[in-house]
Amino acid sequence: MSADVLNLKCRGCGASITISDTVCKYCGGPVAISTFTSVNSLPLPLVNKYANSYRKDLQTNPNDVGANKATAYCYLKLKMYDKALECFEKAVEDNFDDSEVYFYAAICCLKGQKAFLLQRPEINKIEEFLNAATMIEPKGIYYYFWAYIKYDYFRRKFLNTIPNCEEMLKIAEQLQVSDIDKMNLFQILNVENPFN
Repeated sequence: MSADVLNLKCRGCGASITISDTVCKYCGGPVAISTFTSVNSLPLPLVNKYANSYRKDLQTNPNDVGANKATAYCYLKLKMYDKALECFEKAVEDNFDDSEVYFYAAICCLKGQKAFLLQRPEINKIEEFLNAATMIEPKGIYYYFWAYIKYDYFRRKFLNTIPNCEEMLKIAEQLQVSDIDKMNLFQILNVENPFN
């Protein structure tokens, strides 16, 4: 009787890892990417290696929620917004109760541009994603991002919207959005924070 041995390798450097490892002993990278934070501080060449590794997983199992999310986070870090959005949308199909997937999908819709430059259908899609995220889990950073959309698109185009930017900011503050979350958001968005 032969036993199959599971041979685990780091997605970043290819070194052998154990099932209990969360960080590779050799390259220091995460064993698995499960949040944007886990990929955000990695250098871009390493992020590309992770993306390639997860893409291979998706070739054999395109409905793997974890691989879709991880690939989406990698693409977002690489500023490949359309590909990231495609992966986030696939992850939503198979796991519709993850608020962060909706939040980051909304970020991808901006494509590294100011909200002011988008067309209304794109803004509507962002608001749909943010509405879904806040219904699942109301986080201050979600409302802070939504306040930015209300400010940069609606206010700057002199369009009325309810709730407005100030009301969204109040909700964000009530939910205790942190300064670090605000800074990270606008770093990902690649635009200046108009509320500073």
